[in-house]
Amino acid sequence: MAESNAGLDVFFVLVGAILVFSMHGGFAFLELGTVRGKNQVNALVKILVDFAFSTLAYFVIGYTIAYGVTFFHNAATLSGGGAGFAPQGFSLVKFFFLATFAAAVPAIISGGIAERARFWPQVIAAAVIVGLVYPFSEGIVWNGNYGIQAWLEATFGARFHDFAGSIQVHALGGWLALAAVLRMGPRNGRYGATGRPFPPSSIPWLALGTWLLAIGWFGFNVMSAQSVAGVSGLVAINSLMAMVGGIIAAVLIGRNDPGFTHNGALAGLVAVCAGSDLYHPLAALVVGAAAGLIFVKGFSWTQEKLKVDDVLGVWPLHGLCGLWGGVAAGIFGLEGLGGMGGVSPATQIVGSVVVSAYAFAAGYGLYWISKRWLGIRLSDEQQRRGADLSIHSIGSNPELEF
Repeated sequence: MAESNAGLDVFFVLVGAILVFSMHGGFAFLELGTVRGKNQVNALVKILVDFAFSTLAYFVIGYTIAYGVTFFHNAATLSGGGAGFAPQGFSLVKFFFLATFAAAVPAIISGGIAERARFWPQVIAAAVIVGLVYPFSEGIVWNGNYGIQAWLEATFGARFHDFAGSIQVHALGGWLALAAVLRMGPRNGRYGATGRPFPPSSIPWLALGTWLLAIGWFGFNVMSAQSVAGVSGLVAINSLMAMVGGIIAAVLIGRNDPGFTHNGALAGLVAVCAGSDLYHPLAALVVGAAAGLIFVKGFSWTQEKLKVDDVLGVWPLHGLCGLWGGVAAGIFGLEGLGGMGGVSPATQIVGSVVVSAYAFAAGYGLYWISKRWLGIRLSDEQQRRGADLSIHSIGSNPELEF
């Protein structure tokens, strides 16, 4: 990296890291607005603490697994004084940026297992996921580890393309979440002879979560270029059009339901990540609209037919829409459909399915161990009182509770 460009790239990636970090507030408020009032404090605390332990795990071991870089050097070296570290601390802000991606995975899982997860076992699970599970596939997808990308290129004509993480972040998180939800079991009173749906506690907080996530997502996607020289306005307009497509599809198919509408925006953004640097904007609109459809139908199917108590619908939102996004990159990214080319439908299908299957298997094993050794579920009485009082000894409106 030329010295004249180093500072500009540091600032560029730092802004991206801050934008993606702000998305964690979006995850928190989306969960806060969706869960019942007696679990709101837990949503806020859990996502913040998960972020802290995830960042630590990624710093100590995860980033090394993915990229072969260790931070156990003196400050002068880390700032660009040798050992492969770029000038002016660029390597450090790159870590910050990628850490915010990695920590999004436990935030995704948090929404699926809300209202009945024990606090510290989930924090431990988050650290294991970000320290071990996530960076293994990250190194393959984004760093070419183990020669798998080279094999895909030799076999199918192109490497697996996931520009901003439809698969590596969202599908991975969504399929991990499905495994966690299945191991956790449904909330008390959700299903059975006397079961009932639990309405959201606050549509305004839910909507705020969507707005925070949507704003931060432009850092998530656009700044994935990781340099000023590589940035492209195409990524920005495609992200916008996919979000619009997701909103329109969700509000129409979901019959004006505010939960579907706001999550429809996120569905479109999830799906566009993989091919946001490839699509024609109209293709991005189609990809986002399909994702909106997938979320609305997938959420209803999961909740009503499968009776899987995925509180925020993170499996249809991140798992299914992320999987669609990975496959769609191999279709709408083709030159014949107005895309930039350089992708293979076969590679995209194989890569998308394999990473999703890996995530589900790893999640099922991890939460099986957690359930057996640590206990991962709040007791019936703790669920009745709510996670706020049972775990944190305070509710969301203390002045009104005493």
